[in-house]
Amino acid sequence: MLLSKRKQFLAGSLTLLAGCLALGAQNRTPVEFSLKSIDGQTVTSDSLRGEVVVMAFGASWLPLSKTQLQGVRKLADEYSERGVVVYWVSTESEDSKSKNYASDEQLRAFSQKYGLKVTVLRDPDGAVSKRMGVDQLPSIIILDKQGNIVGAPIGGLDPNGNLTNQLASRLDRIL
Repeated sequence: MLLSKRKQFLAGSLTLLAGCLALGAQNRTPVEFSLKSIDGQTVTSDSLRGEVVVMAFGASWLPLSKTQLQGVRKLADEYSERGVVVYWVSTESEDSKSKNYASDEQLRAFSQKYGLKVTVLRDPDGAVSKRMGVDQLPSIIILDKQGNIVGAPIGGLDPNGNLTNQLASRLDRIL
């Protein structure tokens, strides 16, 4: 009886482990996307291959985005010399009839007001962020040099805006 329970426990544990490994393998699939910057440039997943990329998803109407921008700015300053490319990605709509609308000029003014020096991309209505598993704003995604998402999206922020502390272990592991 005891041996049978051990076998059941072991079989259940192996099934759980196999499921976790399968989920990990799913996270190792490169993410395909194409996003436009507020300056009209197109950034694609293919153009970023070979780079470690941090994508900070947010919205200018979200009060936390101001703290996020400070953290993004510090992160870019600290990791740019190590080859990390950082983007701030607005999930606001491009449709002027939408409640969630922001023009490129509004996003440009927002990023200038808070001293953001990284490229601002647009993910209208959050289509790409949803495909990447982002379910709240603000959130951070890290892509490795092969374009794979590293770990789960990081939602919320350090109240002090210190993204470097939040992301250092993941970034250091893949650099």
